[in-house]
Amino acid sequence: MRFQFKTSYNQDIRLFRDKVDGFWYGLLAVAVVALPLVLDDYSVGEISWVFIYGICGVSLMVLVGYTGLVSLGHAAFLGIGAYAHAYFIMHGAPWIVAVVMAVVITTACGLIVGLPALRMTGIYLAIATLAFSVIIQEVFSRWESVTHGFAGMKVDSPVIFGVAVADGRSFYFLCLFFMVIVLWLTRNLLRAPTGRAWIAIRDSEIAAQSMGVNLAIYKSMAFAYSAGLMGLAGALFAHKIGYLAPDIFTILLSIQFLLLVIVGGLGSLHGAIFGAIFVALLPPAIAILRDSIPDTMNQWAQDSGVTALGLLGNAIGEFLRKPGVEAGIFGLILVLVILLEPLGMYGRWLKIKLFFSTFPMYKASTFKRQKSYMRSERLR
Repeated sequence: MRFQFKTSYNQDIRLFRDKVDGFWYGLLAVAVVALPLVLDDYSVGEISWVFIYGICGVSLMVLVGYTGLVSLGHAAFLGIGAYAHAYFIMHGAPWIVAVVMAVVITTACGLIVGLPALRMTGIYLAIATLAFSVIIQEVFSRWESVTHGFAGMKVDSPVIFGVAVADGRSFYFLCLFFMVIVLWLTRNLLRAPTGRAWIAIRDSEIAAQSMGVNLAIYKSMAFAYSAGLMGLAGALFAHKIGYLAPDIFTILLSIQFLLLVIVGGLGSLHGAIFGAIFVALLPPAIAILRDSIPDTMNQWAQDSGVTALGLLGNAIGEFLRKPGVEAGIFGLILVLVILLEPLGMYGRWLKIKLFFSTFPMYKASTFKRQKSYMRSERLR
């Protein structure tokens, strides 16, 4: 087990904890850059979804995980960024300008939504953002001069400084570049006084206010920054999906984003990436199992002579093909995570690391959950 000896105050605000962490992150960066060279086009395309969902996860993590403000309307911000980017591209704006305008417009919308929500917390804030999402979806449907309504809007491949990003591998590196920029920017912002103020608001608004934190300003900043990141993700999302329609940006997508940060691990940028991997790769994993399980079990049935195996495999395949099964699996996993691992996938990863670093001295009660009390019960 490694022990870190602090000899300077700057060690608390460094980007990496020590040189060993820097080495492993550097090795991870090399592996991510080399992946398109060894994977097929389909796999590269699916990993591009991980990067886009990673930006969405960081966006919502800032609001939910670090500021403690629940939002059920982030699909609306994604749609605003996607439609704004596509609109400016359609009218001849350069790609970089279209991305900047999409970010600016979504940031302004986040600020507008954040101001009335300053007096709301908990379920009331979630209902307010849900209402905003429903209103924006109606705008997407009715404002046909901009969004083309239900007819949809086609989005071509990006052209940056005259260079077309037409193939999946080029778009992979484009999404990777923006995700790294978002992680670097957010990580530095969280180490700054702004991020510390957000965390203080999450832990206790009264304590933060008593220390001089202006709740209105910092909550508005959190909404604006979160919406701006979602607008950037929307610009990439528009190119990835290729065709925009109002029924894409529904409440189900917002719930999927919330599932992302909860399953990944609240209060951690690592959790946003873990959650993005889960949300992006679970549907193709279900599709692969849907096709492979019947074939595999039928082969086992032929080899062993047990007909029931083939019937069971066909039944599982038919079940996975039914509509709504994917949403049900998402919901089941969310319930299991909340019950069995409240810290999410990143919390489980930390426990695994601690187990191997302290083995055989690991104590089973290290992460034992303590009894929690309501605020009124603490006074007894």
